[in-house]
Amino acid sequence: MKTLIASALLVSMLAACSSAEKEKQKEAGYMHTEQSLGDAQRAATISCDSAAQCDAVWSLTKTYVQQNSKERLTRADDDAIQTDVPYDSGKAVFSATRVANGAGSGKGGGAIVTLYAQCRGMYEPDRKRGSDYDDCAEKILSTQNGFAAYLRAHLPAR
Repeated sequence: MKTLIASALLVSMLAACSSAEKEKQKEAGYMHTEQSLGDAQRAATISCDSAAQCDAVWSLTKTYVQQNSKERLTRADDDAIQTDVPYDSGKAVFSATRVANGAGSGKGGGAIVTLYAQCRGMYEPDRKRGSDYDDCAEKILSTQNGFAAYLRAHLPAR
């Protein structure tokens, strides 16, 4: 009987250690993904030097947003591209801004174009991992990390 109780205690202790280890691994994975999302956001920020180049980048950005968002465009002007916010959680949507940076000459010179992403259900109110975090992060990372390559593939050589 003592052996049975000791075995049960040992199994219980191992399960507790295993659960704690799994929780640590889950938290480490979350922190790694959060860092990857920050890196992807920075990679989705593009500078252009002239009005003509910026117009081409902006036009391609609009096409990229349309191709990657399941929601319809609600705004597409010289400063911003926005899509409708989804009603369902787990759906990534993308928007973009174009902000003059003073580079280039004359009106409409250089700019910074940034592609943004959001996803309903990705975070809980306290910024903890939401129920759709993993699916959303995957969609966002894929799209933001592919943005610069898409532009390079479709822009004329400088």
